[in-house]
Amino acid sequence: MEEAYLLLGSNLGDSKKYISDAVHCIKEQIGKLTGLSSLYQTASWGKTDQPDFINQVVRVETNLNPEKLLHGILVIETKLGRERSEKWGSRKIDIDLLFYGDQVIKSENLVVPHPFLHQRRFTLMPLVELNPGLVHPVFKKTVEELNCELDDNLAVTKL
Repeated sequence: MEEAYLLLGSNLGDSKKYISDAVHCIKEQIGKLTGLSSLYQTASWGKTDQPDFINQVVRVETNLNPEKLLHGILVIETKLGRERSEKWGSRKIDIDLLFYGDQVIKSENLVVPHPFLHQRRFTLMPLVELNPGLVHPVFKKTVEELNCELDDNLAVTKL
C-alpha cells in the first residue's frame, strides 16, 4: 500500500456534487480514503477570467502503482464529464496527483510531486489541514513551511 494525496477541483455546474461524486469514485476505484480536507473556495489560478473553484485534498491508501493510479484518475474524470479543451480552463472535475508516497517521478505522462503544488495556496492550504508535517521530497520542506513561504495571494476560503 502507498499513501497518495489527490487534489480535487471543480468550477462548473454543481461543483460540490462533482467533488462528492469524485470522492465516491476514488473510494470505489482507487483505494481507501484516510483523510479529507475541508472544501475551499478558490479564485482561479493560471487563467483568472473564469468562475471560482471548489477544491479539496484527499489522502488515499492504494495498491495501484503511479501509472495505474493516473489512469484511474483519468477514468474518473471522464466518467464525471471532464472535457479537456484548454489548459487551466473551467471544468466539471479535475483530479491532480500531488504526492505518491515520497517518490519523485518524472516521465512523459506523469510528474510527481505535482510540479506546481508549491506555488498554489489552494493546494497547500488543504494539504496543511490534512498533514502539516508532510515533507515535499524535492524541496525537503514540509507543506506547512512551503505554505508560509508562498507568494500566491489569490483568495482561498475554507467553506
